[in-house]
Amino acid sequence: MFCPQCGTGNAEGAAVCAKCGASLLRPLPPQVVVPPGYSAQPGQQVPNYLVQSILVTLFCCLPLGIAAIVYAAQVNGKLQAGDMAGAMAASKNAKLFCWISFWIGVGGTLIWIAIVFLGALGNITGRH
Repeated sequence: MFCPQCGTGNAEGAAVCAKCGASLLRPLPPQVVVPPGYSAQPGQQVPNYLVQSILVTLFCCLPLGIAAIVYAAQVNGKLQAGDMAGAMAASKNAKLFCWISFWIGVGGTLIWIAIVFLGALGNITGRH
């Protein structure tokens, strides 16, 4: 085993260099803490749902869409900081708020269509 600092040959399994005292132990890669129910592999892509968040904010439900944007904006920063669990949780929350906002928008649109249809039906039948 050779010292990475001075190049001196050392006995296999030695913890420090006999000549310069530098550590010969390789640093362990950082461990990622992943909450239950998630799987995390190195280099795994975590979707941020930013485009979907913006669209549901504009077209469906403003307050929940803003919450989705906030969570979506956190995903990339947490990934860059090495916080895989935090990035996955933020991604999951962004997706959740996108879907809730979307279905509120769909429900509101269907209610509006029903009101317009019933109003038009009332005008046709002569009920005012």
